[in-house]
Amino acid sequence: MPKKKNKEVNDVKAEIKKIVKKKKRKVYFGQEVQDAIVDYNSSKKDTERNKIYGTRIHAAFDKLSENIINTFKFTYFDMPFADVKHEVVAFMVINIHKYDHTKGSKAFSYFSIVAKNYLILHNNNNYKKYKTHDDILTLDSHRNFTNDTNERKEYLEEFIDELVKYFDNNILNIFKNKKDIDVAFAIVELMKTREYIENFNKKSLYILIREMTDVNTSHITKVTNILKKHYKKMLHRFYYHGSLDVNNIDKFFN
Repeated sequence: MPKKKNKEVNDVKAEIKKIVKKKKRKVYFGQEVQDAIVDYNSSKKDTERNKIYGTRIHAAFDKLSENIINTFKFTYFDMPFADVKHEVVAFMVINIHKYDHTKGSKAFSYFSIVAKNYLILHNNNNYKKYKTHDDILTLDSHRNFTNDTNERKEYLEEFIDELVKYFDNNILNIFKNKKDIDVAFAIVELMKTREYIENFNKKSLYILIREMTDVNTSHITKVTNILKKHYKKMLHRFYYHGSLDVNNIDKFFN
């Protein structure tokens, strides 16, 4: 084989290696962190637990808190971002002993919910304080709602509530592959907490779903497209009938 041909082959191999290397992204909250949490909960020695947390867990908790806060834009916090993140991390540490890996849930999913619940609770409490001290016009200005927007929102909220129930009841009928099911349930979980997502940034949501399920973006897109078909079909039915049969998939997709 001529030298020029060898060089071309080597160049192609080098490019392939670069692409493969890029795809091997490091998961900041993967199996290693989950194992560390199990070790932390199993240990009875404070010095050992402190070492496990400091060297194997803290960085993941810190990054998870940052991503949750950036994805779910909580409006009613009057403290700096770093302070909010610190409180979320502290809350996860307080609840770390409650994680039970034998129940089958991933540590990432479990602590994502723990972090969101903390932020939701305190965001709502802070909102009540604003509501007590601000008049209704100030609140309307802050939320930037109009009467028409409120009517449309109420209609869509009612539809999405029924849609979530439908997916909860039928995901196992729609999908058979475990990865598909995991992605679908992750999407439904985001739908359930949609009230606290101020900016539906597609990239941020995809990153969060990817980290919750450990699948690639193309797989998420595939599942999303299937759910979209159900969404469109049921939105049409809801428009004409005012309700959905949330327990039955056959009427929609036979």
